[in-house]
Amino acid sequence: MSNTEPGVLVLAATPIGRVADAPPRLAEELAGADVVAAEDTRRLKRLTGDLGVTVGGRIVSYFEGNEQQRTPVLLEALLAGERVLLVTDAGMPSVSDPGYRLVSAAVAAGVLVTAVPGPSAVLTALAVSGLPVDRFCFEGFLPRKAGERARRLAALAGEQRTMVFFEAPHRTAATLAAMAEAWGDERPGAVCRELTKTHEEVRRGGLAELAAWASDGVRGEVTLVVAGADDVPAISTDESTLRAAVAEREDRGMSRKDAIVEVAKLAGVPKRDVYNLVHAS
Repeated sequence: MSNTEPGVLVLAATPIGRVADAPPRLAEELAGADVVAAEDTRRLKRLTGDLGVTVGGRIVSYFEGNEQQRTPVLLEALLAGERVLLVTDAGMPSVSDPGYRLVSAAVAAGVLVTAVPGPSAVLTALAVSGLPVDRFCFEGFLPRKAGERARRLAALAGEQRTMVFFEAPHRTAATLAAMAEAWGDERPGAVCRELTKTHEEVRRGGLAELAAWASDGVRGEVTLVVAGADDVPAISTDESTLRAAVAEREDRGMSRKDAIVEVAKLAGVPKRDVYNLVHAS
């Protein structure tokens, strides 16, 4: 039996834009760690160069492709008493980035896990969005396939907290359009692009308006913030009530399309669901 005390796993936030935003402790940890596990070792080299820091320990890669295989190796180092520093390309490890497996394994093995707090795209986007911040949830990346994405959005239709998402720039327009389809054209949102960087931009408006803007192309890192649903739907969501509400509006001279859009918005359900109900009947 070894008498070696377990080491420490340190999760360190890295800048999401400007290097000057790096927490002072990051440089200390980079210099003093026995092992630095980095999502991209080339980016780590650029970061340490910008910070003027020399890494004192050994450097290993730790990314989505090798996370499962590399976790036992890093855990072994921790159990041998080493201080392991985990960094990702930007932001806090394990938040839509590698890290969860190692944290879970370390906790299960009784290893101390601590963090160097710092930049966060989630909190930064939330703070500048202009949307309610008292209650929020982070949903990460939505599914890439349209059908799976639509099902996820439908499941979130009644979510009352402000929601934060990550998205790739080339999928931003399609995602915003799908959100408008699911939650209504006028649901307030914000597209936060290149946060803390030179070309930072925050675009605010209804989801349909934002989707139209994004259709011209979006560049850079993107974080989406969307307002939650109203507390109480103005229309019950049971099928008979939804059909009757559409029929009542048609009787008043409203087009079926507009009636479906209005009823879906008031009920807080996807337009497609109301459309299917009306046409099925």
